[in-house]
Amino acid sequence: MGQNQTRMTGAISILIIIGAVYVSLCLIFYFFQDYFFFRPEILPKYFEYQYPFPFKEIDFQMEDGGEINALHFQVPNSRGVVFYLKGNSRSLKGWGKFAKDFVGKSYDFFMIDYRGFGKSQGKRTEKALFNDSQSVYKWLVQQYGEEQIILYGRSIGSGIAARLASWNNPKMLIMDSPYYSFLHHIKMYGFWMPVNWLLKYPIRTDRFVKMISCPIFIIHGRKDRLIPYFNSQKLQKAAPERVTLVPLDGAHHNNLPSFPEYHEYLYDILNEEELPIGVVEELGDNGSMVA
Repeated sequence: MGQNQTRMTGAISILIIIGAVYVSLCLIFYFFQDYFFFRPEILPKYFEYQYPFPFKEIDFQMEDGGEINALHFQVPNSRGVVFYLKGNSRSLKGWGKFAKDFVGKSYDFFMIDYRGFGKSQGKRTEKALFNDSQSVYKWLVQQYGEEQIILYGRSIGSGIAARLASWNNPKMLIMDSPYYSFLHHIKMYGFWMPVNWLLKYPIRTDRFVKMISCPIFIIHGRKDRLIPYFNSQKLQKAAPERVTLVPLDGAHHNNLPSFPEYHEYLYDILNEEELPIGVVEELGDNGSMVA
C-alpha cells in the first residue's frame, strides 16, 4: 500500500511539473509573441534615407498618439500608386529598394513602417496595424482616388493588405507569398497550444478575401518553406471568382524578385493584361500569361 501511494504521489508530481512547464510555455508565447513574429530595425529620427529615385518622407500622426513613418516615391505622369505593405523584418531603410520594381513600370510607390519599425512609434497590435494602414489609405485616396490605388501585401503584410481591400475598393490587390490566415499558419507550428486564445495577431486573410470586390492576384513560390505554397492554393479556392494564382517554380520565400518570371507576371498584372481567373501555369511565348 505504501509503495502504491509513493508511486501515485510521484506520478502526480510529474504531472504537476509537466502542467507547470506547459502553462509557462503558453505564457511565454502570449507575452513575447511580438518578439517571435516581428524583427524590427529601429532608426533614429535624424536618419536620412537615400535612394536613386525621387521620394518624400512623410510622418502620419494617429489619433491614439502613434506615429507612422512613410516613403512616397513619385514618377512623372504616373499611372497610379502602389501601396506596399511589407514583411515582418527590418525597416524602410532596406525595403525601399523595392520601389524600383514599380517606378520602373510608371507607378508611384508608397510604403510605411509599422509601429516599432524604423522611425514609426506606438504600441503595436493587430487593430493598430489595420487602423494605421486604413488612415494612411484615406490620405492616398485624397491624393489619387481609389481607382488608382493598387494594394500590394508581402508576407505578413499580405493579410494587412487584404484587410484594407475588404474595407475599401482599390483598383486591385496583389499578395506576395501570403498565409491562408496567420492563425492557421501559427497553428501549424503551435498545434500543442490553445493558439485561438493566445494569438494576438490572428489576421484572418481567409475571411477578408471573401469580402473583397476588386481583382486579387497572388504570387507565390512553389518551394516556399516559411509559408508553403498550399496557403495560396487555399486562398484561391476561398474566392475562386476573383483570385488569380501565379506560382513561381523554384522560388522560395525571399527570392521572388530574383526570378525574371516575377517581373514579367508583375508587368502583365500592372498593365491589366487579359489574365485568367484561376491558376496561371506558365508564361506564353510572347511573355503573356496563359492558364
